[in-house]
Amino acid sequence: MGLEEEIEEIQEEIQETPYNKSTEQHIGRLKAKLAEKKEELAKRQSSSGGGPGYAVEKHGDATVALVGFPSVGKSTLLNALTNADSETGAYEFTTLDVNPGMLQYKGANIQMLDVPGLIEGAAGGRGDGQEVLSVVRTADLVVFMLSVFEIDQYERLFDELYKNGIRLDQKPPRVSIRPKAKDGISINASVDPDLNEETITSIIREHGYANADVTIGEQVDLDRLIDGIRDNRVYLPSLVTVNKADLIDRDYLSTVREQLRDHGIDPEAAIFISAEEGKGLDTLRETIWEELGLIRVYMDKPGRGVDYDEPLVLFEGDTVADACEKLGGSFDERFRFARVSGPSAKHDEQQVGPDHELADEDVLRIVTRK
Repeated sequence: MGLEEEIEEIQEEIQETPYNKSTEQHIGRLKAKLAEKKEELAKRQSSSGGGPGYAVEKHGDATVALVGFPSVGKSTLLNALTNADSETGAYEFTTLDVNPGMLQYKGANIQMLDVPGLIEGAAGGRGDGQEVLSVVRTADLVVFMLSVFEIDQYERLFDELYKNGIRLDQKPPRVSIRPKAKDGISINASVDPDLNEETITSIIREHGYANADVTIGEQVDLDRLIDGIRDNRVYLPSLVTVNKADLIDRDYLSTVREQLRDHGIDPEAAIFISAEEGKGLDTLRETIWEELGLIRVYMDKPGRGVDYDEPLVLFEGDTVADACEKLGGSFDERFRFARVSGPSAKHDEQQVGPDHELADEDVLRIVTRK
């Protein structure tokens, strides 16, 4: 039996097994085995060659992946937002390769990747799906692009990303495993877990641990527990944009909003656009900025003053040390202290160390050793 057939057989058994407390342990073992088989298949596919794939070198301050089915308008949107020149047409599979463009906004250079249209079964390798999904995993933000006439595309796209270990709008589960030499599996949970200890232990053992200390810091279901054990999932923010909004009657808008709600999407958070007409793009640019969590830091350069034209672009939560690293050179090695004015400072010209967390529109001056 081939690996694909094994995966299909396990999936069928999971679907056919009713979930309850008595079957929980069995389903948990099946899901653990399924995750291992899928990872093995992905490794085989990636190592088997078959062309150059879709590796894209990251450039700029952040990377956004445009995800959608063929002919939804991703290439048109990319051309409208950036300086890219993506081949487009009114038929399927018009994007011949991953096509990068650079969105310049608020002093930031945001790399936009128009990946080939996903199709159902991409996580299993259909339509070069694994290569496409591997590009999505390297992004900082996923932008779903849906047609206003096919909102149900969202659930299918979300499912393909989930199958490839891409977790959207979630934080990593607070699960850690520390292997040890003896004494079996020890479980330390800060909550009263819904999963019983026998189920947790069997899933841990299914992953090859005979002796380990397991710490669980939150309530987890089977899937979240397995995610925490495997520790190879990617956690990304996402947003939804609805294209071709100019083609619907105003009366149909309430139907579209209801369809969005049916798929767990807040209609107020979804961005309605027309890539062809250029409508709604200002809102989309601003929302991309906010979802990426970017901040601007203006550098106070010795003898030249504050550079407000070309800010240093960082992520929320970044520190002075992160700023030094991005500036490159020998700033991190020669660093003495920094002076910060702005939202993160208690007062102007506050002297801070490398661990000081910066905020949007701070002014930063780095003092180095000679």
